[in-house]
Amino acid sequence: MTGQPKFEIFLKSDTEFFWKVVAAEVKFVKDAQGKVTKATPLQGGRTFDAPRIDGSKAHQMKTDLAIPETSRAVLDLRNVTKFYGDFKAVDEVSLQIPAGSIYGFLGPNGAGKTTTIRMVLEIIKPTSGTIRVLGQPSALKVRDRIGYLPEEKGLYKKMKVWSIIAYFATLKGLGRSEARRRAFELLEKYGLKDFAEKPTEALSKGMGQKVQILASIAHDPELVILDEPFSGLDPVNQQVMEEIIRDLARRQRTVIFSTHVMQHAERLCERILLIARGRKIFDGTIAEAKRTVPRRVLIETGDDVAPIQNLAEIEFIKPMANGSDDGAVGPSQGRWEIQMRDNADPQAVLQACFARGIRLRSFDQSEPSLHDVFVQLVGPEAREASFR
Repeated sequence: MTGQPKFEIFLKSDTEFFWKVVAAEVKFVKDAQGKVTKATPLQGGRTFDAPRIDGSKAHQMKTDLAIPETSRAVLDLRNVTKFYGDFKAVDEVSLQIPAGSIYGFLGPNGAGKTTTIRMVLEIIKPTSGTIRVLGQPSALKVRDRIGYLPEEKGLYKKMKVWSIIAYFATLKGLGRSEARRRAFELLEKYGLKDFAEKPTEALSKGMGQKVQILASIAHDPELVILDEPFSGLDPVNQQVMEEIIRDLARRQRTVIFSTHVMQHAERLCERILLIARGRKIFDGTIAEAKRTVPRRVLIETGDDVAPIQNLAEIEFIKPMANGSDDGAVGPSQGRWEIQMRDNADPQAVLQACFARGIRLRSFDQSEPSLHDVFVQLVGPEAREASFR
């Protein structure tokens, strides 16, 4: 084992210390009982928070490292409900989010996403249910380990760009010199170095939003919660926002973001929560979500499709709708939508067409998108959300 972990010791009281192991990646050695006995820092710079220990046992720190597994849930909701008067904004939501994942809160506007986030952060309290954040019963106990970008964006207009990032970092425990260094580091990394000395009122909306997210992560939090981070951003700044989220994930930070734009979630998320009318509709991986939608095959042919209608793998065949010049909608000549039965192979349709002499101009067996999942599971509310 090469090298030794660097320890930072903070006096909390006359008899109690709080300590940290500082490194980007740490190799842990466990004994036969699964207890961590040694930690070796690898290249880089990540902070692991360890439990408080009694001061009389401080000498054991290098051999008794009770550091949590990275597989633990950083967020645990159990039957969380929120009423506003008689209106139930969140209805019995339960979920667990593992450390180091990118997790999407998806749903139409007004579905309960922001209310859930505010309960997680203890901005508001749930009517019933329990919430644990980073192993604690209150986010307030671990506030310095959390970064938060609220839905309502805003900056102090007269403050310089670097200064506002550094200011928020100091509120989360960084020293003034470290906060300043961190501010300039982030501004350079994400293309805002030339604006560091400018007041935030001189920034465009997209630049201002980037500054606000940098302010929320300047203290290097373990858990980052972003409420509608893509709202109002142009395509270029949306790409930058995605880059920031991916960078956080590469450094094993847990990122939760809410959105009603499915494309962002499909590109970024490992797991999603789909919520509608305050209730959890789906919680799982992207692949699991797509399996909830029946597989479709789209074909185009000038031949009769009757010979394949009774194929065992096919649920039904219907002509695809096509808009005409006068705005009317009717069947499109020769274009068909085929819905497959569960676990059926779309290649069976292609083989059947060849065997029965049906000549195809096109054959599309693409998997369903997350938007298709959204429409399928949320129903009419999804259509309403697309026009908001």
